[in-house]
Parts: sequence; structure tokens; C-alpha cells
Amino acid sequence: MLLNQKKRRISGSSSGSDTALTKAFNIGAREQLHSEIARMFYSAGLPFHLARNPYYASSYTFAANHNISGYLPPGYNLLRTTLLKRERSNIDRLLEPIRGTWSEKGVSIVSDGWSDSQRRPLINFMAVTEGGPMFLKAVDCSGETKDKYFIANLMKEVIMEVGAKNVVQVITDNAPNCKGAGQLIEAQFPHILWTPCVVHTLNLALKNICAAKNVENNVLTYGECSWISDVVGDVMMVKHFITNHSMRLAMYNEFVPLKLLSVADTRFASSLVMLKRFKLIKQGLQTMVISDKWSSYKEEDVGKAKFVKDKVLDDVWWDHINFILSFTAPIYDMLRACDTDKPCLHLIYDMWDTMIEKVKMEICKHEGKRPEDESTFYEVVHEIRVDRWNKNNTPLHCLAHSLNPSDQWLHEDPKRVPPHRDEEIMLERNKCLKRYFEDPEERNKAMIECGKFSTKMMPFSDVDSIQGRWTMDPYTWWAMHDKFESLGDIGILEVANLSLDEPDLEAVIFTDNGGEGAGCGDGDGDGDDLVELGSN
Repeated sequence: MLLNQKKRRISGSSSGSDTALTKAFNIGAREQLHSEIARMFYSAGLPFHLARNPYYASSYTFAANHNISGYLPPGYNLLRTTLLKRERSNIDRLLEPIRGTWSEKGVSIVSDGWSDSQRRPLINFMAVTEGGPMFLKAVDCSGETKDKYFIANLMKEVIMEVGAKNVVQVITDNAPNCKGAGQLIEAQFPHILWTPCVVHTLNLALKNICAAKNVENNVLTYGECSWISDVVGDVMMVKHFITNHSMRLAMYNEFVPLKLLSVADTRFASSLVMLKRFKLIKQGLQTMVISDKWSSYKEEDVGKAKFVKDKVLDDVWWDHINFILSFTAPIYDMLRACDTDKPCLHLIYDMWDTMIEKVKMEICKHEGKRPEDESTFYEVVHEIRVDRWNKNNTPLHCLAHSLNPSDQWLHEDPKRVPPHRDEEIMLERNKCLKRYFEDPEERNKAMIECGKFSTKMMPFSDVDSIQGRWTMDPYTWWAMHDKFESLGDIGILEVANLSLDEPDLEAVIFTDNGGEGAGCGDGDGDGDDLVELGSN
């Protein structure tokens, strides 16, 4: 009996402890809150990656740590008006340190065209410096003729907002209207240079090689490169044959762990991306087409099924894919290296030289020839790249290249010469200096200082300065050993990247009534605020 009383006391104590634990941690309330949050996601179709947003967690943490009796979350109108304006002001305050570097480091105005979810034509403008890119604005061009004058006027407005004296260059794609707009800006602002997007230039070179057009003035190129477009067409046919039927796609997923990519045509080097994926899944594709399932599957289009099987098992076809990827790899690698927010203007000239040499090496290796031997295919590829370089190269490239303290690239090829001994670089650099220094006396002083820098004369002749050229990155070296008086800081070298990265606006949907997506575009300017917040 005494034993039973002890058991009851222990049991009662345990029950009380569980109740106290439950009350202390509000387990029931937590579970209820979890359910409410999950229901919000499910009912509104919110993407689950929203839960990874740091502000998602911090908002609930703040509410849990502060006793705000009767609090209700902000409603529809408060979110799209007062709070939106307040957050835009907060973002402007956070961006102020970046704006403060514009006068010292220089800024690049980057512009690109794109379409929103309603397929309205938009032109976005960004200011890019060493501190990072900053979204400025997006202009709806519906109903407008996007000629060079219209684009130039938009550029001029942005330049005046940023401050003309702070702008080093404007970067656009290579379209004729953009080039014409850039020339108009150069005429109005002599110190501002138009620079075509180097990534877009490389992508056009790849398109000229991988999708050569059969036109009258392109006979030789088409004759040498048409086999590449044939291979790419075969790859796309195989891909579509598999993905356009649920049974074939299920069979593919059984044999291949990697998904077939759906690459947008607007993305850079889309054909090469698809070829790279096919190379990775080669073994799985071959296993699939020789399996009993493939043989027993009754397909309406037997001819296409046989075509796919023959191609996937054709070693010569795979050799062609490997060769395409090998000789285009240097171009693709340079494209990826330039498609970044990091400043790379001073590296472009050397990158082109290195890329050209590597492409020649790959083609000669495939054809079993020496570098000095003639190759019609290489000459065609080389001509395409040289033509694109001539359209892409600007005096600013040459000036930045000549101000790059690192000279290790000189030792990669005995044919290379220092910038001050390269006639093209010196000619283009002097063009640039003439635009920066209208006063002949000041320009002459700048040229003398550039000469001393190039030849490592005083004040660039000390041991630490010379050794640092090998061990330091250019920005660190300039910060430690900048002895230029006329050029001031190294703003010319620190201008922005040369690629056009579209702002991350996927979450913003422009509507006329504010009832879709983020609820913007009601005519009161809240759409502009949301675009700026989403991009910065």
C-alpha cells in the first residue's frame, strides 16, 4: 500500500512536470503558429525559398521578443504606400556610401533592354563601381521608337543624375542603335566613352561560329562551320524527342541522373551549355537506347527513334561534340570570367590575346598540325574573332591595359611586347588621354607619368614597387604605389565590369491594378519603388 502511494506521488509529479514544461515553451502555441504560417504559404502559393529570406525569420523573432499586445501585421494599403516609401528611403541611405565613391573612383553607366511578364519593352540603367552595382531605374518604352536618339536622351538623363564628371563610360550591347546612342553621348561628353558589352561581343562571336548563316557574303564561313550547326541541331532534336513525351522522359529519368536543361535562347552561349550537358550524360543516354525498354517501346515515329539511337551510339558524332567544346572553351571561359560584377576592364586586352592563342592550340591539336601550318578552319574562326574584337576594342581598353602593373602575361608568349612598345595600344591610349586632358600641357604631363610607370622609372623604380607587380593584384598595387599626380587616383583602372547583368526582377510583376504579384504599377510610382528595392 505504501508502495502504491509512492507510485501515485511519482506519477503525479511527472504529470505536473510535463505540464510545466509545456507551459514554459508554449508547445501548443508554437505548433499552432507553425500551422498558420504554413497555411499562408500554401494558400497564397508562396515559394518555399521565401523561408530562407533573413527578413522572414527576423520579423517573427522580433515579434516573439517584444510584447506588442493586439499587434496586427501591415495590410494591403500600408504595404504598398507608407512602408514602401519608408523602405526606399532606408535603401537610399544604405547606398549612400557607394554613391560617395563615384567622384573618387569613377562610375560606369550600364544599360540593357528586356521585357517584363506582360512583354512590355523596358530599358534598365545601373551604375557600377568597385563598390558594386546599383540599380538606377527602368524605363517603359512602350509605343516609343527605340532609335539612337531616344536611347541617347535616356542615357543623358541618367548621366546628369549621376553627375557627368563622375561617369567614365557607358556600356550597352552591340546593337546599331545602342552604338549610335553611344557615339552621340561621346560627342556631347568628350570624357565619356561608349563601351560595347564584352560578354555580348563574345556571345555574338560564338553565334557566328556555331550558327553560321548561309548568305552570299558568308560562303567561306558557312562552308567551314555549317557542320557545327548540324551537330547542335541534332542535339536539340534528341533533347526534344525525349522531353516531348512522358513515356520517353520517364525512361530517360530512369537511366540518367541529370536533368536535360532548358536553356533560353537569350542566354549567353546557350548552344555550348547544352553540348556540355550532353557530354555529361553520354553514358546514360547510350545505356538507355540499347536497353530492352527502348527496344520494346512502340513509338509512333519509328524513324526519329532510330535517328536518336544512331546518333547517341555514333562515336564520330561524339568526337564532333568534344571538338566543338574544346576549341570554344577558351571563348566560353573568357565569357564567364567577364560576366561578373568585379571590375575587369584592365584584363580584357590580355584576355583576348590569351583566348586567341588557346583556340589556335586546340584546333591545331585536333587537326594534327603545327601552329605555323595553314588551317582554313582556324583562319575562318580567327577572322570572326578579330572582326568582333575590332568592333569591341575601345581606347579605354588600351588605356586600362597600359596601366595594369602586372606584367606576368608577357612571359606567356615570347611574341608579346610591353604596352609602351605596342603601336596600337599607344595610339589608342593617347586618344583616351586627349579626351581626358584638353589642356596640352596637362596631357603632356600625364603622358610623361605614364611613360615612367611603363618603364619603371622614378617614382616607380623602388624595389617594393617592382616586386609588388608580381605578387599583388592591380588594385592593391595601385593603393600602395600610386605615384601619379595628373591622373589623381586610379579611377580609370577601377571602372566597372563590362557585362550586362539584368537586374533580379523575377519577383516583381507589373500590373495595372496592383492586384498581382508584388502589387505594383498603380500609377502612383510604387512600381518604381518596388523595382529599386528588389534590385538593390
